[in-house]
Amino acid sequence: MRGAEELRPLQLETGVQLHANGSCLVKLGRTHVLCAASLEAKVPGWMKGRGTGWLTAEYGMLPAATHSRTDREAAKGKQQGRTVEIQRLIGRSLRQAVDLGALGERTLTVDCDVLNADGGTRCAAITGAWVAVALALRGCGLEAALVRQVVAVSVGLVEAGEGRRGLVLDLEYEEDHLAAVDTNLVAARAGGAAELVEFQATGEGRPFTRAEAGALMDLGLAGCDRLMAAQRAALG
Repeated sequence: MRGAEELRPLQLETGVQLHANGSCLVKLGRTHVLCAASLEAKVPGWMKGRGTGWLTAEYGMLPAATHSRTDREAAKGKQQGRTVEIQRLIGRSLRQAVDLGALGERTLTVDCDVLNADGGTRCAAITGAWVAVALALRGCGLEAALVRQVVAVSVGLVEAGEGRRGLVLDLEYEEDHLAAVDTNLVAARAGGAAELVEFQATGEGRPFTRAEAGALMDLGLAGCDRLMAAQRAALG
């Protein structure tokens, strides 16, 4: 059984999708997300002529990724609000990693598909997608456009249930379900200490104090350091 301040078992497998410019299958415990980055020599219409590029993300969950089958959003004819929120988070997080001016008029599209969901899918997606983006830029001779590492992790205050209590890093679904305070933290680093990109903390069962927010932030940033080391190892 892992400690409350430990990440779940982590694997970053690269080169999984043959036709993507870069791809990474990230496994955090039983949460598995396939991330692929594709580079195209075009930009959205509103960006044409500016000489700069763009990065956007799409996120989806396969029907059998959860305990009970989820209908495909394509069959419903529209995306759920949660899906839109998550892919916007992924996109704006990864734009912190890339100098869009150095891309020229190119678009990086990042696809994140959840194969198995056991908590922390958006955080795993960001962590794996950065590896896919780095590989895509490297393969296209644009490695200089990669200016920061970006990772994300969940952390919470768990006060119920029979498992771990108190501060818990990298929450499984059951831990997330029991958390009185639930946090998603995105961090970026460009050589120095990691800095915050997003800190989304929500009191699910009760309000929380400034001291508790600080403790959540500290534990999350410590987890981000370990994730960044794994990213670098995956890139060789």
